[in-house]
Amino acid sequence: MSLLSFLMGACGTPEGVENMGVEAFRNAISTKKVQLIDVRTPAEFTEGHIEKAQNIDVTGSNFMQKATSALDKSQPVYVYCRTGRRSMQAAAMLAKKGYQVINLDSGIVGWIGAGNPVTTK
Repeated sequence: MSLLSFLMGACGTPEGVENMGVEAFRNAISTKKVQLIDVRTPAEFTEGHIEKAQNIDVTGSNFMQKATSALDKSQPVYVYCRTGRRSMQAAAMLAKKGYQVINLDSGIVGWIGAGNPVTTK
């Protein structure tokens, strides 16, 4: 591994992960059936989440077990959390297992701030 690729991996977006802004993320998840994962805690999820998201808590000890049993590796996985930090952690873990992951860079805070709806159902 070259020093440049090491630095890109250490400081940039992990391989297999794409960071996406709110508008592009909204367009991507609305155009087709997607795997949309909210990686916040169940309590945060019930306060409001993006419609059709499933909740798999990245801080749970069984995150990878739940994720790998629920997700299809042949399809991209869209992830978000509150501000983008935990979802990037989840994205990196999933990418290491061979998933193509798209992370909402500003999380649900950015989603709501851009005027997009959330649901509690």
